[in-house]
Amino acid sequence: MAQHRVTGQLKPVPPFDFTKSLEFLGIFSPTMGEQTLEEQSLTKAISSGGQVAAFTVRSVGSVKDPLLEYKLVSDEPIGDDLQQKAADRIGFYLSINDDLIPFYTIARQDAAFAPVLQRLYGYHQVKFLTPFENAAWAIVSQRNPMAVARKVKVKLTERYGGSIIIDGLTYRAFPEAGVLASVPPDELIEIVKHEKKAEYLRSAAEAFARADEQFLRTGKYEDVEAWLLGIKGIGPWSATFIMLRGLGRMERIPLSEGRLEGVAAAMYNEGRPLSPAELEKLASRYGAEAGHWVHYLRVGG
Repeated sequence: MAQHRVTGQLKPVPPFDFTKSLEFLGIFSPTMGEQTLEEQSLTKAISSGGQVAAFTVRSVGSVKDPLLEYKLVSDEPIGDDLQQKAADRIGFYLSINDDLIPFYTIARQDAAFAPVLQRLYGYHQVKFLTPFENAAWAIVSQRNPMAVARKVKVKLTERYGGSIIIDGLTYRAFPEAGVLASVPPDELIEIVKHEKKAEYLRSAAEAFARADEQFLRTGKYEDVEAWLLGIKGIGPWSATFIMLRGLGRMERIPLSEGRLEGVAAAMYNEGRPLSPAELEKLASRYGAEAGHWVHYLRVGG
């Protein structure tokens, strides 16, 4: 059966180094093995309104003058609505509209941070593909070894996510919220192996299936945070995690996190532990750009 294809272009806000995005995906455990990474391209599956497609994004520009070309492939005809939604999803996933200049202006005054800035210059945060996928990961990975959480995520994807074959390779899309919301509770328990987490996952699926993502992306921070906290199983840390890594909301940041504390101590305090107040003081120097500072520290520190 012939597959359907459409193409388009995306224009990131410079500086944008797609190589750094690919490098990050190569080490990002929650999505390891879910995409194909080549020197200047990425191929990954996406599901929208029940239709599965695979997108390939390739850099054809430079760091100073970036340009991405994308190809969308599906076993079903690709309408304008799907193409527009997919293009929006790809751009948001790669944070192409983030303006890094305010962050870099502050970072250049931070001598201790200089090695990280140099190493990651042009890197725009790569989010979870959807905020629901981020929420699901927050739930299944809570108090769970990374390898165990990954197995649960893979099982959910294989059983309930659609798939598409491109050049002999099978790409699977993480299931949409509406799909998981309709899964019988006993089936989720069988996969998650934890009754409460299965309940929390279903609660998140039901909430995100009804959510207005535009509100989640752009609504008042306190309102979006309150909405997330209203989901059974989503606590303060998970809500902040989803705000940052699923929605790109940089206004507030999770500072009480082991890796961040260790990297910051090594970079700013010769390895000696930093108190919460000291870490908060360091972050406060970056103001509204503290989210970028935290993410850069975790990725490049």
